[in-house]
Amino acid sequence: MTGGVVVRRGVLGVACLIAASVAVPLHLVTAQSSAAVKGRVASQSVSDRDIDRFWRAYDAIGATGDPAERLRLIRTLYIDPGTPGLHALMAARSYTAQQYVDAIVNWPHFWRSVRPLTARSRQAVASLDGDVARFRRLYPELRPASITYAIGVLRTGGTTTGDKVLIGAELALGDESVDVSELPEPLRARLRVFFASRPFANNAQNNIHEYVHTQQQETQGSLAQQVLREGVAELVAELITNRKPALPVYTYGPAHDAAIRQRFLAEMRGDDYDNWLWNSASNAFGVSDVGYYAGYSIARSYYEAARDKRRAVKDLIEVRYDDPAAVRALIDRSGYLAAR
Repeated sequence: MTGGVVVRRGVLGVACLIAASVAVPLHLVTAQSSAAVKGRVASQSVSDRDIDRFWRAYDAIGATGDPAERLRLIRTLYIDPGTPGLHALMAARSYTAQQYVDAIVNWPHFWRSVRPLTARSRQAVASLDGDVARFRRLYPELRPASITYAIGVLRTGGTTTGDKVLIGAELALGDESVDVSELPEPLRARLRVFFASRPFANNAQNNIHEYVHTQQQETQGSLAQQVLREGVAELVAELITNRKPALPVYTYGPAHDAAIRQRFLAEMRGDDYDNWLWNSASNAFGVSDVGYYAGYSIARSYYEAARDKRRAVKDLIEVRYDDPAAVRALIDRSGYLAAR
């Protein structure tokens, strides 16, 4: 996912799993679940090692007032020894050492409230094997990928780079108990809504949404191309997990469907995402991320009209997202934009 403050994704914006057989790392297995996992081969490559490193750096930074020493500590304790997934997350969201230090120093209430919640990474993959097995039955072409839970600087709950799902644990593992009072606007308002949706409870859907992105072609194209790509990931994740995010857009969308379709028709060929994706509620709709609803509705219409559901999923995942004509053709075939 691209754009400003992404909490999917995206946070959420954030999140991938696999075909090859790789054992679940023991540090991801709780004492309660270890017996169930023992002796079972898992299909996912998952890491949360960066989380503990971040909190060690956080504690050390809190013990010094020297700005240069704080930068040294975040680099040597967190960034430099970090996993490839952390480094990919930093590159994807342009995170810098200084941004980490500034966030730690300026938002102490946020970090204190979210710290215990990041231990949930050990529970966050509980349904992963079953979800991916269902995904593979629906889409046999599923390719291997990995998933990393790491701490970012509040710009994505989930994103992807190549075959890597990158989960921003400080967002994706949160809930309504997170203290956002110190954050600047519009970030504060956006994250208040996001955390109220209890993103941790939707973690399975978030993981699969991001996994779908590792199977899709990247695009930097028109609004239609971006919206369809996100909507397909939403649909497939729902088919696998039977969940949609508990976000206002999924209440607002059905109640305003005709107006959404009308505006989308007018704006879909352009490259202005401001009303649609990765935004605050300060847009034409007054609700964040209406593009997810629009894209989901297109994908859902295409899927429901298809006789061969597996073929429909393949079409949706494999469409040439960098080809405006191919995207428009699929949108037209869905029938969603036709007058009702």
